[in-house]
Amino acid sequence: MARGCLCCLKYMMFIFNLIFWLCGCGLLGVGIWLSVSQGSFATFSPSFPSLSAANMVIAIGAIVMVTGFLGCLGAIKENKCLLLSVILVVWLKFWYSQRLFVSENAKQDLKDGLALYNTDNNIGLRNAWNIIQAEWKCCGVTGYTDWHEALKEKVVPDRCCQEHYQECGRNSTNMFWTRGCYEKVEEWLDDNKHLLGTIGMCILVVQLLGMAFSMTLFHQIHRSGKKYDA
Repeated sequence: MARGCLCCLKYMMFIFNLIFWLCGCGLLGVGIWLSVSQGSFATFSPSFPSLSAANMVIAIGAIVMVTGFLGCLGAIKENKCLLLSVILVVWLKFWYSQRLFVSENAKQDLKDGLALYNTDNNIGLRNAWNIIQAEWKCCGVTGYTDWHEALKEKVVPDRCCQEHYQECGRNSTNMFWTRGCYEKVEEWLDDNKHLLGTIGMCILVVQLLGMAFSMTLFHQIHRSGKKYDA
């Protein structure tokens, strides 16, 4: 009876982690594609220049792949060390994800990044601001006057203009988007809180299932004291 339960649990753990590993492969592929095709679309934050969308997806995909691989190998080999590694990795991801939050200094950090808009080695930051201001019809972090402070003159990027044309941001009589992009992001998060919450809960359930499978199999192998052949 114990042998049958252990074999069933072993293969359930293997299938679960195989799916996890395939998801990691998919995320890694998307991250690499973003990095290659959207390489110039970098980060808004000067404090974290490597924190771009592509790099984040690549990092998450790599972690998920490693976790899935360790889980598959640990399950099929009934290796307690590998299973313990899976438990540790999943627990660390869960612990870290609970501590991700928008810093109180986020607005100031974004404002500091505006000063780098016209510098030659920050084309990614410039492209990022151009895209989000054009798509979301916003200007600056809290308003278009943020650009006046950052650029040290009464100008804004052309994408802040409600009627866009070349050098329109230098004409103070033009109409600019009055709402800041930080406010627009907060509004988007609020509008999509139910969807984001559902996605967050699904991720949480997957993490907890992975940890539960690993802990149960680890406990069963530890109790048996030997390997069972499937």
